[in-house]
Amino acid sequence: MSRSAMDRGARLEEIAEAIGDGALLLWAPGETVRSHDTAWPYRPDSDFWYVTGFAEPEAVLVYRPRSESPVTLFVRPRDREREIWDGRRAGPEGALSEYGADAAWPLDELDARLPELLSGVDALWTPLGRDEAMDRRIHGWLGKLRGNRRQPDRAPTTIRDPRPLLHGMRRRKSLEERLLLGAAASLSARAHLAAMRRLRPGWSEYRLQALIEQVFREGGASGPAYNSIVAGGANACILHYTENRDELRDGDLVLVDAGAELGMYAGDITRTFPVGRSFTAPQRDLYSAVLEVQVDAVAAIRPGMRHADLHQRVIDGLIDRLLVLGLVRGSRDEVVETESWKRYFMHGTGHYLGIDVHDVGPYYAQDGESLPYVEGVVVTVEPGLYVAPDDGEAPEVFRGIGVRIEDDVVVTADGHEVLTADVPKEVDAIEALREAALG
Repeated sequence: MSRSAMDRGARLEEIAEAIGDGALLLWAPGETVRSHDTAWPYRPDSDFWYVTGFAEPEAVLVYRPRSESPVTLFVRPRDREREIWDGRRAGPEGALSEYGADAAWPLDELDARLPELLSGVDALWTPLGRDEAMDRRIHGWLGKLRGNRRQPDRAPTTIRDPRPLLHGMRRRKSLEERLLLGAAASLSARAHLAAMRRLRPGWSEYRLQALIEQVFREGGASGPAYNSIVAGGANACILHYTENRDELRDGDLVLVDAGAELGMYAGDITRTFPVGRSFTAPQRDLYSAVLEVQVDAVAAIRPGMRHADLHQRVIDGLIDRLLVLGLVRGSRDEVVETESWKRYFMHGTGHYLGIDVHDVGPYYAQDGESLPYVEGVVVTVEPGLYVAPDDGEAPEVFRGIGVRIEDDVVVTADGHEVLTADVPKEVDAIEALREAALG
């Protein structure tokens, strides 16, 4: 049995322990129209894929762990003509032989078979509220069961949202998932290194983006895990800048936030480096402030560290450095009370990483307490400082400089591992790369 199949089996066992005599109903969305008669490249629903490994549109899963055929998949049937036009389909036969289903049926039998599959379960676990058409179908199936005069009590009496269960499972990565994330991080790192080694002043942001995404695809990625950010100069002060159309000028920094999606898992790296050979003095000062805080935060990651505490550690470190740089004024207590630091650091320290780049999973317990990290949690650590070009309160030398540094970090049994350490972030190492690149 492959490790992927073992992972899916373990996931189904964990779900079975939670839902008991219930049934889990999940579905994959259809394709999304891009324009007129063309569609966006299809990406399966993350929860559906996590449980089934099945990546085709419109599929439906019914999982009844205590039935004779626990895993039932409804999928698009084999269709020679459509497969000539649109690509191969697994069909019910493939769902059985390749994806471990105990029963599989073509999608056009869904309405006829679903009520019987849900008959007798005590609770239906399904994510209502995200697909109005599917919500109507689910209520129709339940109504059909309740309308059965001979057995009106065979309908589920409770509907429960499975997302807290699934997202809690997804928070802690298995060994296979950590290997996949490591591969995505390694490929993302190769792309960032290529950017540092090949960028020339005068390139457009989109040319550098094209180079990065070429490396992704050549390495087997489906593409970027999110919209690549290539922000030269003051564009780096726009957190989610994606126009990527301006010229990259000697004397400016470029902020690159890009990661590959490989095997459905995301890499997520940010580096900020000179378009030319070296940092200017103000750029170096701002960059070094972020780097010191980022390195300290990464070093603090271990089992038991809480996400909220890590974020506070970053805030405290940035406040100290903002005071030294003259970007905030007054006493430290005044800066904390007025939150004037938020003018330059306005986002979180990081996020979970996995099948989704901003991966799911709880950060806080029901009592509001920040949850501790455990082995297998994977997070990004990405502090930054951004001084808007029109910030009249900031020293002029810092205006228009944006810096962010981001690594992907897995929590291990006794500490952490940085998955993205191959990309340099020390000033001297970056400048040596840029000097070698420009000759």
